[in-house]
Amino acid sequence: MVKFDINQINTPYYATCEDLLVKNLEILKRVKDETGCKILLAQKAFSMFHFYPLISSYLDGATASGIFEARLGFEEMRKENHVFSPAYREQDFDEIVNICDHIVFNSLSQWQKFKNKSTSKSCGLRVNPEISTQEGHEIYDPCAKGSRMGVTLENFDDSLIDGLDGLHFHTLCQQNSDDLAKTLVVFEEKFGKYLHNMKWVNFGGGHHITRPD
Repeated sequence: MVKFDINQINTPYYATCEDLLVKNLEILKRVKDETGCKILLAQKAFSMFHFYPLISSYLDGATASGIFEARLGFEEMRKENHVFSPAYREQDFDEIVNICDHIVFNSLSQWQKFKNKSTSKSCGLRVNPEISTQEGHEIYDPCAKGSRMGVTLENFDDSLIDGLDGLHFHTLCQQNSDDLAKTLVVFEEKFGKYLHNMKWVNFGGGHHITRPD
């Protein structure tokens, strides 16, 4: 452990315990190895790019929520680069196509708008399975009543999904596998029949895999 005199450091600064970071990365890699899944760094949760070379030796890449995070992942992680945004600006989209491998859209109209520009990339659609498993995090709940995050089954038009490679859902916020299991049952009941023509499913974020329990 590096020792330093806190009085000799100008603020603001960030201190990270590399040993604990590596411990968490080893847990994530074990999950990858045992399941065959891919795990991405959500940059909105941790964008300390000094550690991207270390993180990239354990994980498969990064996911971004907009153009600036997408650039950061592309320039510093240099592995798979995914992006999801509730809305894409037209002036940013050509760059997004150039630097991202996977692009996830929030609505079918958004997919139709950018479909022709995205043919060289693996594209997906965010769906809303409408199952809330959160207690105490309702403000962050993408499945809350009136949420505009993802396409609900009522608004899912399967005549417009040609060309999509995957489906994406994100329902959790620092939750364990039991809540994911509940979500998967409902997700499969509502959207499972569409998976036969897909290449991947993105389980989103909020999985607290490294929590002690």
